[in-house]
Amino acid sequence: MTAHQPIPNADPNLACAADGTVFRDPARPQPRRDVRKALRKFRELIKDKENTALVFEIYEALPSKHFLPRARALTLSPHGQALRAAEPELAPILDDHDALRKLPAGSVAHAYCDFMESEGLTAAGLVAESEKAGRPRHDDLVQWFGFRQRDTHDLMHVLTGYGRDALGEQCVLLFTHGQQPAPGHLLLGYAGAFNITKQVKSKAPVFKAVREAHRLGRACPPLVNMSIRELLAMDLAEARHNLGITPAKWYAKCHAVWREEGIDPYDLLGKQAK
Repeated sequence: MTAHQPIPNADPNLACAADGTVFRDPARPQPRRDVRKALRKFRELIKDKENTALVFEIYEALPSKHFLPRARALTLSPHGQALRAAEPELAPILDDHDALRKLPAGSVAHAYCDFMESEGLTAAGLVAESEKAGRPRHDDLVQWFGFRQRDTHDLMHVLTGYGRDALGEQCVLLFTHGQQPAPGHLLLGYAGAFNITKQVKSKAPVFKAVREAHRLGRACPPLVNMSIRELLAMDLAEARHNLGITPAKWYAKCHAVWREEGIDPYDLLGKQAK
């Protein structure tokens, strides 16, 4: 039997990359679905929408059956191994604004820096929020893939044009589900949209906006599979065209309706809700 032939009955979790990194560490706990926990954490998140750590706890309570097959398909492919060599971690790349600002004006990199700086965000900050759940680290390919999904979240805001308002966050979550199906995205996206309609009496087409985001995500190739360095260097308009990301008309319509009604789209669940 040659080194390239599969070993009969071998555990696919123990498959390794060319550098010997195992696909799934045997010490990694088996994911377990806990719908009650997810709903409890969602109710807590409604009360404290800035507590990003709760989002990661919801994802953990609602594991996706598609996650491991997607991770295996990328990480064990030549393309995935080349990506891991070039981009072992995304946060240091994304937080190096001095380097990103050297890329051409109008690029995804400049738009990303503008967005993160205006919002007071860092990629390292998102990493810190995810680590508050206290999950152990496992230096396997699953971890690299999972971190990559996490760290591209704010890039999705930039590419889609969805803001960090309550509706914008639900839209990004459902755009993400279109790319990477997971029950956590569905719960957060649609239940979050329903919560907006319950708390804010308005004619704004909230559900049209989130369904549109879902469609846009399905039409866009998964960002997690792309070279993020190459994406950052692209012209923003060109990147959107190549990825099939069209303007989110219903999201813009919601903002227009709210403003006509005297409601601040960026304070839907703050003083307006009260």
